[in-house]
Amino acid sequence: MESRQTRRIRPESPQPPGPPRWAAMFYDPASSSWLLGAESPDRGPVLYAVGEMTQAGRTRGDEVTVELWGPREGAWHRFEAPSPTPIPTPTSAAGPVPQAAPASPGKLAERMEDRRHQVLMAGLGRAGLHDLAPDDVTALRSLVDGVDETTLRRIAHWLDLAGSGR
Repeated sequence: MESRQTRRIRPESPQPPGPPRWAAMFYDPASSSWLLGAESPDRGPVLYAVGEMTQAGRTRGDEVTVELWGPREGAWHRFEAPSPTPIPTPTSAAGPVPQAAPASPGKLAERMEDRRHQVLMAGLGRAGLHDLAPDDVTALRSLVDGVDETTLRRIAHWLDLAGSGR
């Protein structure tokens, strides 16, 4: 019994090594330690990496714990990590919007679809939406399948503006 309780207790995130910059520390329950997962002089790339790593971890069924560190007045400071923010799933008065059946794309079409997906994911990350639920991923896939790249880039631009507060 005691070992179960010990495993659930997570030590506090240590300050990342080196000079102050933006950094994300991820808790690894297997080793009961914190690992440096992303670092950059700018906050944006670290938040984007947090979103990608969180999504990947949750896809594997892992519980993801992250601490965000950054510079404040020349020293390290722990900031509030972005909280999981699900994207609302589109619905109509009659219920959920039906999903289009995926087609079998050729190699070029598949690469273009992946690019469009990356554009949307980057826009969502910049808007502060880092942790997507399975329904959100399905909604994104439907959008990627049904909209051209220029329109998706426009949507990503709007998300970027919304995330930066301009």
